[in-house]
Amino acid sequence: MSSALIEALRAGLPADAVLTDPDVTSSYAHDMASFCAAGSPAAVVLPRTVEQVQHVMRTATELRVPVVPQGARTGLSGGANASDGCVVLSLVKMDRILEINPVDRVAVVEPGVVNAALSRAVAAHGLAYPPDPSSWETCTIGGNIGTASGGLCCVKYGVTAEYVLGLDVVLADGRLLRTGRRTAKGVAGYDLTRLFVGSEGSLGIVVRAILALKPQPPRQLVLAAEFGSAAAACDAVCRIMEGGHVPSLLELMDRTTIRAVNSLAHMGLPETTEALLLAAFDTPDPAADLAAVGALCEAAGATQVVPAEDAAESELLLQARRLSLTALEAVKGTTMIDDVCVPRSRLAEMLDGVERVADKYALTIGVCAHAGDGNTHPTVCFDAADPDESRRARESFDEIMALGLELGGTITGEHGVGVLKKEWLARELGPVGVEMQRAVKAAFDPHHLLNPGKLF
Repeated sequence: MSSALIEALRAGLPADAVLTDPDVTSSYAHDMASFCAAGSPAAVVLPRTVEQVQHVMRTATELRVPVVPQGARTGLSGGANASDGCVVLSLVKMDRILEINPVDRVAVVEPGVVNAALSRAVAAHGLAYPPDPSSWETCTIGGNIGTASGGLCCVKYGVTAEYVLGLDVVLADGRLLRTGRRTAKGVAGYDLTRLFVGSEGSLGIVVRAILALKPQPPRQLVLAAEFGSAAAACDAVCRIMEGGHVPSLLELMDRTTIRAVNSLAHMGLPETTEALLLAAFDTPDPAADLAAVGALCEAAGATQVVPAEDAAESELLLQARRLSLTALEAVKGTTMIDDVCVPRSRLAEMLDGVERVADKYALTIGVCAHAGDGNTHPTVCFDAADPDESRRARESFDEIMALGLELGGTITGEHGVGVLKKEWLARELGPVGVEMQRAVKAAFDPHHLLNPGKLF
């Protein structure tokens, strides 16, 4: 089968677009998640055109070979992991920005466009593409769409799903499907566009996206507030949101995360505090908004409130937050990053529960969070070479997800399900929900060739 597959792939692809050397293909086997099984692909293909993607899918369907679509492999749930004998379909070479239209306020892009590259390109037109995952300098738009990723600015601007207007999708049998629109409004038929966003490549291969843009906002200013407890910081979050404020970001770092960032980057963050809250505004008068939020933080028990003086100081604080996951990984060498989102009103219970889990399993677990929308990232730090510590890490990870569901939350706010959270997806959706989602999968991919073993 392997030789027939390779021969068939090469019949419709440039010679350099089909990789078969095991030493090379093994480097495409997995994303950045721990505890997720990965197989050995039969080949890796790197198409540059829609027609080449169609050829791959027609070949795969004819030979009944599974296909695993990939972007930059920055995912954290095993959603891009290869299966044995599959074709890995890497879309990183399809990296063109096809159009930026300031009148319609849309961009048309291929899936391999890097998030930060798009942001910089539209900024030259006075526009902004708001979704900004922490890996925005390397992650791709196709990957962002596949996992419905978010970022620091979601509290004001929303997640990727809210910016995807239309898609071109190659289906499992090679047909090209166009969904959505490029107009500001449109309700014709079922919203298939939204169905593909977050589907982790299990329904089709996104080869083009029409994305909504916003006017470029003013430069934001950031405020840092220190708290003697995570509960007090979460109280401040509730006061800010209840007061009708609309920050451009509202982020939380706990003591463990602060110390990890200082250890990695020597940023001088206050290690005596139990929680650091970062609030930002990109309004015409951000100083006034920060003053109002600072007063709410003080009322909630903040021990110190420090507004940034300028954009450079603001960016330094945001860089500290973006380094959180990298810094926590350096603590022990390996991490399991949870992605539990809970109602904002129950954020304090979530953080207190994570602390109890850390004590129970004698593990270092740092928490950074998109506090403004309740999306927490408890990060379990452990030594992968220690079997007992690895076991405790996995058990603590599961206990944290159970806690999130108990608090009325969800097992994933932006990282996706992949391999890591398959059993938990079934618990969250329930049997009827799983049955209906499997029916949707079967309608689009009757032979179950697209990203098999993920989600369900």
